[in-house]
Amino acid sequence: MRKNMILAALMSLCLLFTGCNNEVADTLPSDISGFTSDDSDSGSSSDNDTPPAAEGGFRVDGTKLLDAKGNEFIMRGINHAHVWFKDQLDTALDGIAATGANTVRIVLADGDQWEKTTAENLERTITACNERKMIAVVEVHDACGMDERSYLDNAVDYWVEMADVLAKYADTAILNITNEWIGQWDAETWRDGYTAAIPKLRGAGIKNTIMVDAAGWGQYGESIRKYGKEVFDSDPDKNTMFSIHMYGTAGKNERTIASNLKGVTDQGLCVIVGEFGFNHSDGDVDEAYIMQYCSENGLGYLGWSWKGNGGGVEYLDIAKDWSGNELSEDWGEILVNGDNGIKKNSKICTVFE
Repeated sequence: MRKNMILAALMSLCLLFTGCNNEVADTLPSDISGFTSDDSDSGSSSDNDTPPAAEGGFRVDGTKLLDAKGNEFIMRGINHAHVWFKDQLDTALDGIAATGANTVRIVLADGDQWEKTTAENLERTITACNERKMIAVVEVHDACGMDERSYLDNAVDYWVEMADVLAKYADTAILNITNEWIGQWDAETWRDGYTAAIPKLRGAGIKNTIMVDAAGWGQYGESIRKYGKEVFDSDPDKNTMFSIHMYGTAGKNERTIASNLKGVTDQGLCVIVGEFGFNHSDGDVDEAYIMQYCSENGLGYLGWSWKGNGGGVEYLDIAKDWSGNELSEDWGEILVNGDNGIKKNSKICTVFE
């Protein structure tokens, strides 16, 4: 009974359409606020010895993501909760494209918790992004906050099933295996899961760049700092990048933001801020510094989320309507029109030129 109650609570949290656990601040390890200089066994980008990805695809080169033409690509984009609002796809993508975004992170489902996204819908979604000159980061959301390995395995099985679709879009789609698998601050389980998952995806012939979220509802950057190199090395293609989600824990102040991101890049690994807002139930977020740090250091960021947030976090809506005719004052205007925002800093991927 208790397990069923916990699972129901986790599903409710994900249904808020945010990636962050409301109780996350109560379960933090003591070192989450930053990394100290004396435990930083940094590596260089050359240590990764990165081979080229599939011809015409994205590839990771140290801390940088290169597009199919060999040019650096820095994500400036927005998350869209497609799986819950399928009928809003074209309207939402038109609005997102109008912000100047070069990337959309698309919420999909493998059938564990929500209706499974079909191969046809996956392909339509990717092509709809590409038609608007935006790269698609595709992820399934069903494992959000779940600690059981079975949820990650189900996501991997889903992508293996979708391998033929992904193969068509190695140059315009990035595979974010699953959203925020592992709610616990458990770096070892996170490592063991992904070092098994990635070879299975590659064995199925998937050549797209892979993105892996941090443990701890995406906010435990220490998991990547400790074991990201092992996860990266488990990829036969050496084409894996990482994502930290920044809300009131990982994104609470300048020191925490910088140390989380630097803790990854110091390992010679590629990282983005895959989700962030301006506030959340676990505390205030320094969204201005997240965008500043990413701009100064050439890192990508993707704001959460275009529209559709509920359960008391409606303030995370970037747009007030699906078309984006009006942006929210406290969040959308800052993300899109701020000095380090999307409109002034986004560059369309050169594969679309």
